[in-house]
Amino acid sequence: MKDVKIRDIRTIVTAPDGENLITVRVDTDEPGLYGLGCATYAFRAEAVCSVVERNFKPLLVGRDVSRIEDLWKLMMVNGYYRNGPIVNNAVSGIDMALWDIKGKMADMPLYDLLGGKCRDYVTPYRHANAKNKAEIYEKVDQFKEEGFRYIRSNYTSYEGPSDNAEYLCLLNRRFEYDPRKYVNNVIDLMESLRSKYGSSIELMTDIHERVDPADAAYIIKRLEPLNMFFVEDPLSPEQADWLRNIRKQSATPIAIGELFVNPNDFIPLIKDRLIDFVRVHASMIGGITGARKCAAVSEAFGVRMAFHGPLDMTPVGHAAQIHMDLSMPNFGIQEYYGFSEKTAEVFPGSPVCRNGKFLLGSDKPGLGVDIDEDLAKKYPAVSGVTGWTEMRLKDGTLHTP
Repeated sequence: MKDVKIRDIRTIVTAPDGENLITVRVDTDEPGLYGLGCATYAFRAEAVCSVVERNFKPLLVGRDVSRIEDLWKLMMVNGYYRNGPIVNNAVSGIDMALWDIKGKMADMPLYDLLGGKCRDYVTPYRHANAKNKAEIYEKVDQFKEEGFRYIRSNYTSYEGPSDNAEYLCLLNRRFEYDPRKYVNNVIDLMESLRSKYGSSIELMTDIHERVDPADAAYIIKRLEPLNMFFVEDPLSPEQADWLRNIRKQSATPIAIGELFVNPNDFIPLIKDRLIDFVRVHASMIGGITGARKCAAVSEAFGVRMAFHGPLDMTPVGHAAQIHMDLSMPNFGIQEYYGFSEKTAEVFPGSPVCRNGKFLLGSDKPGLGVDIDEDLAKKYPAVSGVTGWTEMRLKDGTLHTP
């Protein structure tokens, strides 16, 4: 086959669910052959798009689409400084699109290109977040009826029961937060769920880097008798050394990595077996190529993968993660927050979640997901200052994640 060259690279931003979703489209000089990738960094969308179109497009147009590894490394080092969320997402969008193209050229779904299936479907965990226990129980009951067994639970306000049903991460305003209330209330919530549901569900919670390290250690130790499936993101990357102390005190499984953007940050945690699950966001780590490297290192040390699957990820990105989940030996669990029918309509072939399974929307070659650009324009990008990350203590102290 003749060499196929990159002809054009552009970004498409849409927000059907109120969160900016960034899709990268790579067109080739072969008529009708293009690929899509996810470059979603919802809170810095303009910056990611600028890097893709002003820096990487002129760098890559005219190059051979088949040289994915070479182009990935070129993009990573082209600006000299590397491993930041803006550049990594720009790299990711192009990297996923190149894998999509390679699958289409081979007439194979991506999981076959990656070595074939290790399992028949991907097991997800769902979010039972609500303002009080009664409503959390209702969501857990609903998920159980739908066939889901792995359930992560939190109060929507995080610190405890409240009248506010808006989930913390979906707010766009600053607010006050009492970490000590959270410590006591999350332990009480997990104990009540285990008491009510016994072993019929696998139980998880997300600390979301919202407490000081000593409090995180206390929570994890207190939850040990509950046989948690894991406790998610107890610490920020800057405090990762605390994991050694936590590991000495408790056998509760730990999942971490949502905020990590440099793959080297994982190495000591994986090598010393201080974590049980890598919670990396695939586009933040550089796409399929970057995520696969992380998964391979994790496998060698008995650490499993649990990719981040939030609302601010395109169905293209979700599909990419499913393809990797299906084909990697050390798959653990897949987060699925969910997206609306509007988003699924913008992205034909979107994955589906039903009967306790997370499934590809199609077995078409490549990633199997497309985008309706005309429909995407009906949901323009949102702009403004990001507010929800400004969490302050009662005295006004900024309490960073």
